[in-house]
Amino acid sequence: MKASSPTITVFVLFLVLLLSGVHISKAVTCDVTQLSPCLGAITSSSTPSSLCCTRIQNQKPCLCRYLKNPFLSQYVNSPGAKKVASYCRVPYPNC
Repeated sequence: MKASSPTITVFVLFLVLLLSGVHISKAVTCDVTQLSPCLGAITSSSTPSSLCCTRIQNQKPCLCRYLKNPFLSQYVNSPGAKKVASYCRVPYPNC
């Protein structure tokens, strides 16, 4: 069975992308509950956990949305949240 030219072209393109190290990103679902491991570090002087840092890194595209939410902005805009973002090396958003 002989492969068609479009099939071969798609396969070669896929291989080129795979070998060139292009990362295909998946969409982020904004879910503030994903940041619950950070709550203790935001509201106290405790050090953020690695799980907190991973979660805040994953939710980074959502931080502006959280800042614009009147129920969440007081937490996201707090000194504790800025401390956690800095510790986790997540740039504080400029929305």
